[in-house]
Amino acid sequence: MKSGLKYTQSFGKCSEQDTTFSHTCSQRAVGFGVRRQQRERGYPLRAASANRTVAPGRFAPVTGRPAPVRLSRSVQKVAALKSSKRSGTAENCSRETGCQAFVFGWMRSASRTKMGAFFIPCRPAACGFECSRQMDPGRFAVWKERKEVKEMNTLVIVLIAAVCLLGAYTFYGRWLANKWGIDPKAKTPAVVHEDGRDYVPTNGWTVFAHQFSSIAGAGPVTGAIQAAAFGWLPVLLWVLIGGIFFGAVTDFGALYASVKNDGKSMGMLIEKYIGKTGRKLFLLFCWLFCGIVIAAFADMVAGTFNAYGADGALVEAAQTNGAAGMVSIMFMVFAVVFGLLQKNLHFTGWKENVISIVFIVLSFVVGANFPIILGKAAWSYITFVYIFFAAVLPMWLLKQPRDHMTTFMFVAMIVGAVLGLIVNHPVMNLPVFTGFTNAKLGTMFPILFVTVACGAVSGFHSLVSSGTSSKTVTNEKDMLKVGYGAMVLESLLAVIALCVAGASAAADGTPADGTPFQVFSRGVASFFVGFGLDQHFASVFMTMCVSALALTSLDAVARIGRMSFQELFSVDDMEHAEGWRKLLCNVYFSTFLTLAFGFLLTKIGYANIWPLFGSANQLLSALVLATLCVFLKVTGRSNKMIFPPLVIMLCVTFTALVQRLIAM
Repeated sequence: MKSGLKYTQSFGKCSEQDTTFSHTCSQRAVGFGVRRQQRERGYPLRAASANRTVAPGRFAPVTGRPAPVRLSRSVQKVAALKSSKRSGTAENCSRETGCQAFVFGWMRSASRTKMGAFFIPCRPAACGFECSRQMDPGRFAVWKERKEVKEMNTLVIVLIAAVCLLGAYTFYGRWLANKWGIDPKAKTPAVVHEDGRDYVPTNGWTVFAHQFSSIAGAGPVTGAIQAAAFGWLPVLLWVLIGGIFFGAVTDFGALYASVKNDGKSMGMLIEKYIGKTGRKLFLLFCWLFCGIVIAAFADMVAGTFNAYGADGALVEAAQTNGAAGMVSIMFMVFAVVFGLLQKNLHFTGWKENVISIVFIVLSFVVGANFPIILGKAAWSYITFVYIFFAAVLPMWLLKQPRDHMTTFMFVAMIVGAVLGLIVNHPVMNLPVFTGFTNAKLGTMFPILFVTVACGAVSGFHSLVSSGTSSKTVTNEKDMLKVGYGAMVLESLLAVIALCVAGASAAADGTPADGTPFQVFSRGVASFFVGFGLDQHFASVFMTMCVSALALTSLDAVARIGRMSFQELFSVDDMEHAEGWRKLLCNVYFSTFLTLAFGFLLTKIGYANIWPLFGSANQLLSALVLATLCVFLKVTGRSNKMIFPPLVIMLCVTFTALVQRLIAM
């Protein structure tokens, strides 16, 4: 017993490694384990002196050396662990703290149950020990560092977002519809005021395609990727929370209020529920905002199709950009043909979908074989000519058919991106959180909310809901999927864009080079190439997709801007109005002035315009939420769900305004 005590006291004084075993351990620690085992079996022990030997026995011949007793694996490992802890060599054990907690915690429990303290009822591998003395210290340091890094799979992020958004649509969206009241038998403004131009009764899914194509512009892609400078987690949280409780409520509420008021726009709703002065101020702000959107998105489209660099030489992607530009032009041509077929032959259901897909394929075939190589200025002129016709032509002739075709392309893009994340399941390389202040963007509040913009909440969406979609809804039951459903799908697009940017970033968290559009386009195109598609086709397809994101918003905002300008100067009795008022309210003249204002703003440049868009967009959403709050209160409906987003968006807007003034 004394010898056992003596060895216990000297347990931590030995650090010499035993070469007999493959695990790092102390010679004396192993010796202590030997004596403990011999004592339990009734074998004679060696005296305390190092020169004494054990008595001859079955396992101990008289050799002047300790008896070579076989030790169990568990004895070796526990002895090695305790020795490394006492001698300061605990770093040789992987996850030392976990090992100690597991082993010695169990040993205390074992002692209470009268089991041997060195008895481990599991295989060593199952206990998670990796204490080999063969491990190189340098390799161990790298291994340990890698173990401590927590990596997030982008597929997990997308799945979490999809479940949250789908659940919100199923439960919260339907709760709102039931709370406010939906009457499937009521006649909608599209039926009551059908005029063949703006008021056109349309199938619910076609209206959904128009709504989603119009609101899913550059915002969800550009905003989410730019805001990732604060880390991907804040962006993800704001996209989900904002999309469910802010953006979708705003879009659905604006559509609901407009349909319940004969398809009136938000400006006219403000006049009815707030006053004429509020209406004029809102319409003026709305028109200026539309000019900013036209300038920003037109500059994006022209830059996407541009085939020349700053030095006048052809860029490497000239053929791809030219092909995408030609595909876009063919989309416009086939959209008109599609609209005429729909008007005269009344295709619906699968027939409508087949025709749309056929025209998409034909557009890509023509564009891939006959690319148009032009500069940015030429593409800018072509873009403005297109949005002029989109703003003045009837909805059924160009806007709705093109949105229907574009939606199929967007769905293919989203499905391809999701499948790419499922198959490749890349790691999110962007940092989780970088801090509340960014050297380039500023403070996270309110810049994060302003930058994400359309991916979470957007005042521009309410203009689409009340300006065009409300005039085409045939049945009130379609309002939920058009208003709430289109917004949650756009939030999912923002999450996908964030994940693609995270997968494209370097392993150290450095973002990929290029604009957000280029990063997103290259990332999804690489997924398509991995599926076996041709590199050139994948590049053309994604270039067309990202340009269509801006084009579909462009033609919608041009129409809304024209209507806002007309409403700003219109009176109830336009037949007896002054000549100048009739001129300003003319469809073609008001469209020309709106586009001319946007064209002048393009000379400033996209980079300078986008911050204005973000701030104006959030201010517009706050104004719309205030209008909805009044509308719901006056009509006897519950408006409590409007107050939280209204207060927060007002705080965001005014904080951003104060920061801008201080910066000036």
